[in-house]
Amino acid sequence: MSVTIREARPDDVDALVRFVHELAAYEREPESCHLTAAQLHTALFGDSPAVFAAVATVDDEVAAMALWFVTFSTWTGVHGIHLEDLYVSPAHRRHGLARALLADLARTCLDRGWSRLEWAVLDWNTPALDFYATLSSVPTAGWTTHRVDGDALRALAT
Repeated sequence: MSVTIREARPDDVDALVRFVHELAAYEREPESCHLTAAQLHTALFGDSPAVFAAVATVDDEVAAMALWFVTFSTWTGVHGIHLEDLYVSPAHRRHGLARALLADLARTCLDRGWSRLEWAVLDWNTPALDFYATLSSVPTAGWTTHRVDGDALRALAT
């Protein structure tokens, strides 16, 4: 098995979109996922990319992905990475691809002088929580993610 970790390329977009939809189904919200290949292509490869992706390939097949964006901490004064989605296709799980993608993101942080690699995980996702514990990651106690979207976002804007 030949594994490679690399930046996503335009020809990876269809696989990435499929993975995002599979992840949404796993997270019990497939109806909430509306991502299209055109949207992701623009986000990753348009004039001002604000999201980035790394892929793990197995024998030249895209088998896993990490979608991320740059954050900034006013407390540390430097950037970091927020991992939006980490996904390994079912056929390629338990081969270290998720760990390899996270290690790649950690190297990106260190190479760029950034201080943090962060992500969110659903409270009920025990397999993910158990995996992340093996990395010595810790939940951020005392912080709860809040979101405004849909009608509430429109109301707040007015």
